[in-house]
Amino acid sequence: MAGHSHWANIARKKSVVDARRGKLFSKLSRYIIIAARAGGGDPETNLKLRYAIEKARAVSMPKENIERAIKRGTGELEDVIYDEVLYEGYGPGGAAILIEATTDNRNRTSSEIRKLFERGGGSLGNPGCVAYMFDRKGFFAIDAQKYPDEDRLLAIALEAGADDLHREGDTFEITCDPSRFSAVLEALQAAHIETTEAEVKYLPKMQKELDLDTGKRLVRFLQTLEDHDDVQNVYTDASITAEMTEE
Repeated sequence: MAGHSHWANIARKKSVVDARRGKLFSKLSRYIIIAARAGGGDPETNLKLRYAIEKARAVSMPKENIERAIKRGTGELEDVIYDEVLYEGYGPGGAAILIEATTDNRNRTSSEIRKLFERGGGSLGNPGCVAYMFDRKGFFAIDAQKYPDEDRLLAIALEAGADDLHREGDTFEITCDPSRFSAVLEALQAAHIETTEAEVKYLPKMQKELDLDTGKRLVRFLQTLEDHDDVQNVYTDASITAEMTEE
């Protein structure tokens, strides 16, 4: 999943910038609100809320922001109603794209996302057009230089119920069924192993190869999608190389 890793690195670095200017915190607050509204405010019994909180903590979102979002979700504080929407389409080079979004106005968001696809040289598709190309997985990235003992990591991960561990460059990647996400995360934390990424996400079943110029256009398009206020996550099946991300 080397291509996935290069795009994930861009998204991760961008998340730090977004967090500094507050944009990411706003997006994560919506995610927490929706999770709390759907399953209650206790992360011990609401797995989706736990995912959302872990993601917020990973970018140092203040505790009071997290608690406020939970209260908005449970109705203790008044708030607007957000819906979760999954958009599917194709980008430059025919790359499959999945977008997770949260919105208080589906018509507005759909119209804006469609325009971004058109401007980016892609096309917004119908529900189901590309989702079958991805698997929903728990995903963990670990710095292989900081934690070089692959056998130890593999033993910890498999014992907690992970499916696989493999190395991509300087990163170990662990995948698991979403239902095992918390167990694997807890096992890593108990072993004092820090993750550079830990979340439930869509991973492509196969990766699509693109030429350098098309890949650069795709990366710019993906970044444009990420910048939209309603977009939570953007996934692609394209193999993104380091050269494509240089700009």
